[in-house]
Amino acid sequence: MTHLNKKQRLEKNHNHFDDLHDDLIISILRKLASSASSPSDFLTVLSTCKRLNRLGLQPLVLSKAGTQTLAVTAEKWSDSSHKFLKLCVNAGNIDASYALGMIRFYCLQNPVSGASLMAKAAIKSHAPALYSLSVIQFNGSGGSKTDKNLRAGVTLCARSAYLGHVDALRELGHRLQDGYGVPRDVSEGRRLLIQAYARELACSLRSYLSLKYGDEILTDLSVVPVQEIHPVYRFLKEWFSSGRVDLSEGLRMCSHGGCGRPETRAHEFRRCSVCVGFGEPRIRLHIGVDGEAVAVEIDDNHVND
Repeated sequence: MTHLNKKQRLEKNHNHFDDLHDDLIISILRKLASSASSPSDFLTVLSTCKRLNRLGLQPLVLSKAGTQTLAVTAEKWSDSSHKFLKLCVNAGNIDASYALGMIRFYCLQNPVSGASLMAKAAIKSHAPALYSLSVIQFNGSGGSKTDKNLRAGVTLCARSAYLGHVDALRELGHRLQDGYGVPRDVSEGRRLLIQAYARELACSLRSYLSLKYGDEILTDLSVVPVQEIHPVYRFLKEWFSSGRVDLSEGLRMCSHGGCGRPETRAHEFRRCSVCVGFGEPRIRLHIGVDGEAVAVEIDDNHVND
């Protein structure tokens, strides 16, 4: 009887988590890393025990970290945040390469390293990275006015547009209309602009219908990805608006609310490529108090500063 009681006590105190194979835990952590809604959702799990921490920092897991898992904020930026992003970069995570590249280029005043990381993501056909590099080439960011390379900017922008980046598609349309860095083709430029507006409106309609009726009613619009503002743009905006870093005299922030880029030299943003709103209409979907779509507005007065 005493022997049975002792055996029961041992079974009761046994941690069945220790019986799980590492491969199974890594598979679960990979899914968590790709779907977490914030860095804390992922990192809190890793802090539970040494085994989860060890397995969660494996390259197999970090390579799958999603955009929101990598969305560190300027307010909570630290050496630990920097180290986490570097581990993800070393694991081959292209979105981490892009995010850390943007942070180093604009916030940490390390344009060489930042551009290198963005190029690492661009080589893997990361559309936002391609577009950001085109902005740098168009503006000569991080260097002098003579460092502008319009031809390289157009090439990068065209690749990003081909991959479905709406801002790149719109910017390429403007370039073709103006003949700036590319042979002028007004009709083709206009076609790309209309395509960009159509995609923007489709994204707005999809977001509205999904919110009101759920994803099950989406059919034709299901192939249109909802393009949200990348978390790194919010990081840039918070970084410079928090007062932790002061811009040099004469430098301004981009006037586009969703951009966050600062000038790297005076008058760099005479016409900021990322704003892509110089005299062009903006499409807005207006929702009534009862939740119904009541109007589609085309604003022709959206002009960059």
